Amino acid sequence: MVPEGWTTQSVGDLCNLVNGNGFKSSEWSKEGLPIIRIQNLNGSSDFNYFSGIPKKSWVVNKGDILFAWAGTKGVSFGAKLWNGPKGVLNQHIFRVEAKSGLDLHWLYLALLKVTQKVEEKAHGFKSTLVHVQKSDITEQVLPVPPLSEQKKIAQILATWDKSISKTEQLLDNSRLQKKALVQQLLTGKKRLLDENGVQFSGEWKPTTISSFLRESRIAGSSGDVAKKLTVKLYGNGVVAKDEKRAGSGSTKYYRRKAGQFVYSKLDFLNGAFGLVPNCLDGYESTLDLPAFDFLDGVSVEWFIYFVSREEFYAANLGLANGGRKARRVNPKDFLAIKIPTPSLEEQQKIAAVISLADQEITILKRNLYALKWEKKALLQKLLTGKIRVNGVTQKTQGKSEA
Repeated sequence: MVPEGWTTQSVGDLCNLVNGNGFKSSEWSKEGLPIIRIQNLNGSSDFNYFSGIPKKSWVVNKGDILFAWAGTKGVSFGAKLWNGPKGVLNQHIFRVEAKSGLDLHWLYLALLKVTQKVEEKAHGFKSTLVHVQKSDITEQVLPVPPLSEQKKIAQILATWDKSISKTEQLLDNSRLQKKALVQQLLTGKKRLLDENGVQFSGEWKPTTISSFLRESRIAGSSGDVAKKLTVKLYGNGVVAKDEKRAGSGSTKYYRRKAGQFVYSKLDFLNGAFGLVPNCLDGYESTLDLPAFDFLDGVSVEWFIYFVSREEFYAANLGLANGGRKARRVNPKDFLAIKIPTPSLEEQQKIAAVISLADQEITILKRNLYALKWEKKALLQKLLTGKIRVNGVTQKTQGKSEA
């Protein structure tokens, strides 16, 4: 049902799609206008340049609408608002030329909806890397409000965009502040106050990790029946292993307990470690993923924060036979690492302060997710006329939506 006062038009009725130029490597230069490629739609500032005289149809200015007809679903494919420098357009991307009677921001929003529809029929040699024909885009039909309503819709959603942008900036700032805080606290450059309000003092003593951890080797099952766990890279923790096929019955596994520290011998220096969660208590792993019990005198949270630092990895590259490409770290070498260690009370205070910073980041992430979800829902209703911005109520299925 078309809302009152609206029309239905195809994308081809609303705009022209002008393809970019297939620049050859022999035409690349180190100066001139940047060549806008698919990767630049993802935020990359790595440009090749064109120093010749471009055709008018190739030129892209800041604020132009682009439509990548080849790319990765949900990433580089579809409608993009160009916020980079003036440049020339590479192949596989259309520059959108709006016809008269259209608000450009509303058109961009409408093309975002078109992107979702076109992606459903997109095809390619991978499930995510796809391409479409020009007609797949231009033949899409849209409900089109009058120009005055287009502008109001665009203004409303621009307000949401500002809130999203502000929250993203707050999140970026909080991450930077946490990074600086972690560096100061875990190196002793910044000392906190104890329970009596007195600043901690005294030198931190280098202590081997074997003073904090003891390897656990509780015999488990064979590889064909064990419920297996694994660790994800970059500090993303311990998870259940997705078993595509049965393991070997001759492989020996060891039972792991909730709260144990587990790491990957092969990828420890890429952040492949974490604590066994309660839900994986009793799961198993081979000795390629050794597990350790925490001893008295160490704060678990402080220890995890300490070994999560990039500086910790960099300082211990020698354990991986000279670099990250080899990067197999054995328990004997891991437990022999010495780290500057404050008292247990100071460890706990440090962990508590960093945890508060983590909580702030988590809240901002949730707020950002909520704003994006709410904007997406509002976008759907505004672009279909289920919510009107000019005082008219659209009736659907016998009900009214204000």
